[in-house]
Amino acid sequence: MARKIHKTNAMRQLDRATVSYSMSRYETGGGIDALHVAESLGVAPEVIFKTLVVESSEKQHFVAVIGADQQLDLKKVAAHFAVKNVKMFDWKELKQLTGYVRGGCSPVGMKRALPTVIDSSAMELPEIYVSAGEIGTQIIIAPSDLAAVTGAKYADVHHAVC
Repeated sequence: MARKIHKTNAMRQLDRATVSYSMSRYETGGGIDALHVAESLGVAPEVIFKTLVVESSEKQHFVAVIGADQQLDLKKVAAHFAVKNVKMFDWKELKQLTGYVRGGCSPVGMKRALPTVIDSSAMELPEIYVSAGEIGTQIIIAPSDLAAVTGAKYADVHHAVC
């Protein structure tokens, strides 16, 4: 008898939208950052994308999806969403807002859809890895499909890590 595959909220949403994806699992070993994920999976950091939630001074929430080897440029994110400024959202409140925990936050399948931006560097890649909604599981998906299912736009929202 075939073993049933555990599906996360993100995977179920992709299935409902008939979006093609695959998944990959990794051992966390205590590490949850995107560079650890890349190393654990044996892939280049450039294909691992992290999901970051930010908050404006008006308490609006936005999602930014950027490469593991990148740092988020808050000014660029604020400009993209046409707000005065943004700050990183308090990770202790992440589960209440998104349904996901720090290190396992997926841009797909949040409690409610938040305006999302994907860093334009993703457009150069045939597929990227994003969290599947739990620590230890990644979704491998075409950036265009991720943008379509999340309603995201592309923009340069990072600055390179030195």
